[in-house]
Amino acid sequence: MGMMKEKIIERILRTAQVPDLLEILTQRLSQSDLQSLLLEVYRRRADTLTPGHLLQQYEGNRFVHPAVVSPRQLLEFDRLAYSLLPSSFEVLELSPVCPLGTSSVVAPVHQDNAVTTIRNTEVCSDSTNVLALECARRRRESSRGKSYPEADTKLCASHRLLRPHLPDDPASFPHFRIFSLCTAGRDRGSYGFEVAALREHLEFYIRLLQSAKQAGFRLGAMRTRLTVFDETRYPVLKAEVLEELSRSYSNVEFTLDQEQENAQGYYAEVRFQMYARDQTGAEYFLVDGGFTDWTQQLLSNHKERLLISGMGSERFVSLFG
Repeated sequence: MGMMKEKIIERILRTAQVPDLLEILTQRLSQSDLQSLLLEVYRRRADTLTPGHLLQQYEGNRFVHPAVVSPRQLLEFDRLAYSLLPSSFEVLELSPVCPLGTSSVVAPVHQDNAVTTIRNTEVCSDSTNVLALECARRRRESSRGKSYPEADTKLCASHRLLRPHLPDDPASFPHFRIFSLCTAGRDRGSYGFEVAALREHLEFYIRLLQSAKQAGFRLGAMRTRLTVFDETRYPVLKAEVLEELSRSYSNVEFTLDQEQENAQGYYAEVRFQMYARDQTGAEYFLVDGGFTDWTQQLLSNHKERLLISGMGSERFVSLFG
């Protein structure tokens, strides 16, 4: 909790004159009772609002404003992406909300980076976390009464996300659409799952960017960067991923970096990033992905493997459309 937030909480507790108010709300009340209490609080607050207040809130709250990017261009992008998606991926239409803690329980993300609701949910701030939950649910369901599923679980979603904290970037928006992939499977030795999944994700995004350029999006040179946190994986990734892809896509620059550890603690073993230049030569970060241990945590099974990735389709359309 930051210093400023601590001071705000201290001020609220002093004003309420209930020193243990925070403990009551967070520990003594069940989630369902807290939900009932907050629903009544906000019902009473809503009863005091006037139409003028409502319009004032709409004008002043950036979270509720319409997207600035053309829906037609976003639809064109999605249509192109779905046409290139490998048939093994199932496309899902996700709910606008997900369980409380979806972004913070299995990943090192602060809960304040999501907009929490009073119904014990949060507005979806990262679709890959939700896809990981769905992968875990399906894999646990299919494994009941038998061994773990051998087939990989591959899911895809184009979804609008909401995040309260934004970087200082004109191409960043309070709510935005992300095109994301998630491949969950089981360790099959010799880094077989990882190589196959990584190659499939990378090739999809490369083909998508190249096809978008042919369709009229104003892209220049493209670059793909792999960062390896486990040095023992370096040779196989170089030979079976980068060198394989570079032979098929000679117009894309590929780099392979090695780091001792992931400073953010978000990805495990490998992370990949993809960039593209615009017509002026400025380079933009478009695709991010890597391996995580989320399904291992969700299923309590260290043999589970998960590759996630996402491309900011709204950012892409705003920059290159």
